[in-house]
Amino acid sequence: MINNVTLIGRLTKDVDLRYSANGKAIANFTVACNRPFKNQNGENEADFINCVQFGKGAESTANYMRKGSLIGLTGRIQTRNYENKQGQRVYVTEVVANSVQFLESKNQGKKTNQQEQINAYNNELNKVADIEPIDIGDSDLPF
Repeated sequence: MINNVTLIGRLTKDVDLRYSANGKAIANFTVACNRPFKNQNGENEADFINCVQFGKGAESTANYMRKGSLIGLTGRIQTRNYENKQGQRVYVTEVVANSVQFLESKNQGKKTNQQEQINAYNNELNKVADIEPIDIGDSDLPF
């Protein structure tokens, strides 16, 4: 079975960061993704996709991304349901983000600040993934 989602879009509002009872970070956000065609009136339409991210990645997303930021993410679709205070069953479909990438700064005029933000975010991602550099010599390459 395959359940894989890739999205590129803009955040519709600032990321909502909260913590579970056991201290795990949970980030909720909505990504607006333009449709690849125009409607009958010649206007572009967008889909507004609810997303959730957990752990250190959630904290990084909340710290570095703001309303209007262009992001890319990969993850999976998840469905769940719960009973609300009125006793009604509520069904939720959302994307659980495994990886979120910072694609541009909201303020394009500050190129230096943008690069600093991108570097800081990518450093946070490397910490989350515990990525260590691999030393590969020329003799190890097949070409």
